[in-house]
Amino acid sequence: MALKDRYDAIRTQVADACAASGRDASAVRIIGVSKTVDVDAVAEAVAAGIHDFGENRPDELARKHDAFPSERWHFIGNIQSRHLKDVVGRACLIHSLYRPSHADKIDRLADAAGIVQDVLIEVNDGEENKQGLSASELPAMIEHCFGLAHVRVRGLMMMAPKDSPEEADASFARLACIREEMRQRFGAQGLTLDLDELSMGMSDDYLQAIPYGSTMVRIGRAIFSDTYGLCG
Repeated sequence: MALKDRYDAIRTQVADACAASGRDASAVRIIGVSKTVDVDAVAEAVAAGIHDFGENRPDELARKHDAFPSERWHFIGNIQSRHLKDVVGRACLIHSLYRPSHADKIDRLADAAGIVQDVLIEVNDGEENKQGLSASELPAMIEHCFGLAHVRVRGLMMMAPKDSPEEADASFARLACIREEMRQRFGAQGLTLDLDELSMGMSDDYLQAIPYGSTMVRIGRAIFSDTYGLCG
């Protein structure tokens, strides 16, 4: 199956999942995770209609962004302070922020570039080997970001457990609940906190994430590998 056919099949599945959940298909953005492919595959993906791409290495983000500057590039990897200069301004959205010190550096770099950098705060679902904040740590991080003029928190991100569909469902439901708790908490303080974006769902579980309000699904293998079986 050609890349365009795989992408079209995923778009159909996403649209069907949205319809079943009472949501409009336009509410879910498909991000092609291009971290394992080169620029020729990105060019093929652009021709197929993909315009959002995810990278987890700053050097690859910079290289591919500079080759395709009109596309939307998302940084989905572990943040390393020394490489943020390659990310800020190139990434339309940083999905993996969870340290105040990184927020501070993003703020300084964005200030120097004359921009406001959009970010998501990564929440840990409880697995010890994963990065991210616990639900109890999240309010302090949001408050910290409120004080930064050049950082804009757009929502939350989570990596669900891979081995259990039931645990993935529970993680997606938990993140949706955490978002509502944060909205109510900060709303009670008279602060507007939209948190419009929920980045959750990958190649193995993107259809599971949609009923819980995911607005961005990060799909790599199901788009870029012709040996991968689609969800469903």
